[in-house]
Amino acid sequence: MSDGVYDMPEEPRRTRRTSGGRPRALLPTIATLIVLLILFSVFTDVWTQRLWYRSVDLGSVFSTVLGTRVLLFFVVGLLMATAVVANIVIAFRTRPRVALAPSPSPGFERYGDLLQQRGKIAIGVVATLMLVFGGSAASGEWKVFLAWRNRTPFGVTDKHFNKDIAFFVFDYPWLRVLLGFGYSIVLLSLVAAIITHYLYGGFRPSAKGQKASGAAQVQFSVLLGLLVLLKAFSYWLDRFGLTTSDSRLFTGISYTGDNAVLPSKEILAVIAVLCAGLFFANVVRKTWLLPGVGTVVLILSAILLGALWPAALQQLRVRPSEPVREAPYITKNIEATRQAYGLENTKVINYAATTTAKPSELLADTEVLPGIRLIDPTVVGPTFEQLQQVRGFYSFPTDLDVDRYKIGDKVNDTVIAVREVQVDRLPAGQRNWNNDHTVYTHGYGVVAANGNQRAADGTPVWSEKDLPPTGQLGDYEPRIYFGEQSPDYSIVGGPKGGQAVELDTPEGKSGGDPTLNTYQGKGGVPIGSFGNRLLYATKFRDANLLLSSRVNTDSKILYDRSPRERVEKAAPWLTPDGDPYPAIVDGQVVWIVDGYTTSANYPYSEKVALDDSTRDTTTGRGTIAQQPSEQINYIRNSVKAVVNAYDGSVQLYAWDESDPVLKTWMKAFPGTVKPRSDISPQLMLHLRYPEDMFKVQRDLLAKYHVTDAGTWYQNSDLWRVPADPTAVSSGSDSSAQIKQPPFYLSLRMPGQTDPKFSLTSVYVPNAERENLTAFMAVDSEASSPDYGQFRILRLPGNLQIPGPGQVFNKFQTDDGIRTALLPINQPTSGARAQFGNLLTLPLGGGLLYVQPVYSVRTSGPGSYPVLRYVLVSFGDRVAFGATLTEALNKVFNTSVDTGEQPPGTKTPTTPVNPTVKQALAEAQAAYTAAQAALKAGNLAEYQIQVNNMKNAIDRAVAAGATPTTPAPTGPPTTTPSGAPPPSSSPSASPTG
Repeated sequence: MSDGVYDMPEEPRRTRRTSGGRPRALLPTIATLIVLLILFSVFTDVWTQRLWYRSVDLGSVFSTVLGTRVLLFFVVGLLMATAVVANIVIAFRTRPRVALAPSPSPGFERYGDLLQQRGKIAIGVVATLMLVFGGSAASGEWKVFLAWRNRTPFGVTDKHFNKDIAFFVFDYPWLRVLLGFGYSIVLLSLVAAIITHYLYGGFRPSAKGQKASGAAQVQFSVLLGLLVLLKAFSYWLDRFGLTTSDSRLFTGISYTGDNAVLPSKEILAVIAVLCAGLFFANVVRKTWLLPGVGTVVLILSAILLGALWPAALQQLRVRPSEPVREAPYITKNIEATRQAYGLENTKVINYAATTTAKPSELLADTEVLPGIRLIDPTVVGPTFEQLQQVRGFYSFPTDLDVDRYKIGDKVNDTVIAVREVQVDRLPAGQRNWNNDHTVYTHGYGVVAANGNQRAADGTPVWSEKDLPPTGQLGDYEPRIYFGEQSPDYSIVGGPKGGQAVELDTPEGKSGGDPTLNTYQGKGGVPIGSFGNRLLYATKFRDANLLLSSRVNTDSKILYDRSPRERVEKAAPWLTPDGDPYPAIVDGQVVWIVDGYTTSANYPYSEKVALDDSTRDTTTGRGTIAQQPSEQINYIRNSVKAVVNAYDGSVQLYAWDESDPVLKTWMKAFPGTVKPRSDISPQLMLHLRYPEDMFKVQRDLLAKYHVTDAGTWYQNSDLWRVPADPTAVSSGSDSSAQIKQPPFYLSLRMPGQTDPKFSLTSVYVPNAERENLTAFMAVDSEASSPDYGQFRILRLPGNLQIPGPGQVFNKFQTDDGIRTALLPINQPTSGARAQFGNLLTLPLGGGLLYVQPVYSVRTSGPGSYPVLRYVLVSFGDRVAFGATLTEALNKVFNTSVDTGEQPPGTKTPTTPVNPTVKQALAEAQAAYTAAQAALKAGNLAEYQIQVNNMKNAIDRAVAAGATPTTPAPTGPPTTTPSGAPPPSSSPSASPTG
């Protein structure tokens, strides 16, 4: 011990061995190489991103994002590093000459001596860590900063705080970010100061008497005062956060929030400022008594004012008369929610929904009937693939898309898909680097089918087909280099006059050898230079990019090729719709992607989970993406994005030009979004109302169709979107409660003169009942003046209209339908019936249900669904037929023309024959028993039950179960006895 400072005896120095120099030199070399590799990896990622953005003429997006992130990184990182290092230096320089108490363990002072000897290195390490930590966190907040920096007023003032909505959407989030960084900087500085003072004896909690030196006390007081001052700022900000806080009933300020929480936050902010002042005063007085008292007062105040007062007010004053107390706040929530989600102009129409229709009423709706879509885009994907795939390496998505095209003189709903290349489907013998990345580079052509027609064998009626493409959609560039199933990257292009290697079509127009192509598009990143080849070889971890002779001076590399991914990169501030769809526009195949601007800070608007609101039975299946798991309470379809399938170019068009959030981002990224007036007439014909936004809105309208606060509070008129009955019937427990997807249909709502392309959905009561409560449609034609107009047909509360689940149950239990499907479903047929989408639409003063039924083989290659029957329901009546016309004629007991074929004659229904009914019941029982025997492996019992089923069906046919029209062709269409199955229900009356 010397000069009163406790020291450990110094150990004798050890002589270094010269032989140890080589390992000591090797470690820094390895560390240097690792650092260089990391830096090169970072450089590769940044530079290839820059090249990609330049290839789509959006270099300004890259430079703006990168510049903002770098700015935030260094500003916040340096501020944090400077604050922490400054506090370490201050603590070190004000260390006491004599420690306040002995060190807690032997050799503890050696750490201080070591840091003192290596002071510059230690400071450098700490500063670097703080720079990286603070800068990385700050750079991730670039969107919040840019939105605040370029904020645009909403022009709507919040009446509670008298501030424009822009303050809550743009300013408040950035102030919260700054507060978080402030907390981090001060808290880390305090920790650094405590550790430094502890190492050098200026702070020892174990010391008797004074536990901190005067200098330590001053430094701790200032830092603690700053922390409490930041807490005061937090209390002040919390006042504005109440507008988007979730209470038991709704989002926004409630009665308790207004009368207890809000004033308590203001009082606590004042107390915190006073408490901070006591800490600052401790710099002079050097006594912890007053700051300690202030801290205790602050904590007790937070408990009393922040917790007990609001709880008492809620329990004693609000709960006994909650509907009255909360009424004005509920009204504010309803108004804000409808504004934030674009629902303020929703029309609710009382609809009688008659269960019988007169011929005159049906005649008035004959223009609607040709628009009823029979081809289900979620079912016929395998049909497209088997009939139009051409080669095994081409592919179609699982779920196809619905669009509109003018075929002849009429605009028809059309099921459409793009024929894409999928290298994973190549035979194993053809898989190699050259084929995967330089030969099979693109798909070819569009395939489309009329939505309301079927061929005689149940297959679609093609409006565009074959390879090379032929049809009625006009001439267009058929090569698909950018799509939803494109390879991860392809090397394309080459010198003029060079040998083409990219497979264009497996055969020429007249057969023969495959045709080859060389990419001539402007898209893609040039990869001819050695530097770019090295960068992309590193990016994709593929040395062939450096070694292959297929990469030449004129080559380009195509990557990040899915349309949704390209829009996300081109406009990182947008949330793209989960289902891009293809269209032929101005001689080009393009992908149309709806882009949303969202916020979670619109005051008083109800918050929803974006992923939950948009989830239905199609979400996450195939190429339909699921939305991110985030809370929102504001959404606008602000942008229509177009991705060219040939050159990958991305065009962003302002759609909702009044959206302040869009205006803000257009200021942040000037020149990247084109005005709405630049949309061509052909493109306008294919724009439609977006699905994901509609799903969010229909979820909210299930409750927010109510505008009266009392009714809203009682939940007496609460609706819900029904579960998809076709998913429930599949027996999948995971999908049993997943919502029915919306459907694009051409229909005419009450008050409309012509059928309109619409996006539709239905509601049932928010209870165990499944009867229909309302039908909703939104005008989806972008060129229509009524685009985006919501219309809800509200059904009478005293009228029991069956909902989708109940109608589907009727279809499955109807004797005639079961008889018709029995030959398809019987074990010996090798097929099964597959139910398509259950469509609902207003017709004849009521609501008509239409559902296609497909036959699909259960085993063997080349299986695909073919349309066999069309089921319809109106009121309590159900019927079916080989065509929609036939089914409608039976259910309405009249003659209806759907445009499928010339109007048929009147086909009256007949009563159920008791013998037929009994025989059909026996056949169904025998079928069930046969299935059970087959599962159990009892083949003898299986054969017995099959024979029983055959005999029962024979008795039914002999008793009069004869079809009124020939059954559609296709495998298999005969019963075990050889008799054709009935094509209509023996009765159109309800069957239980």
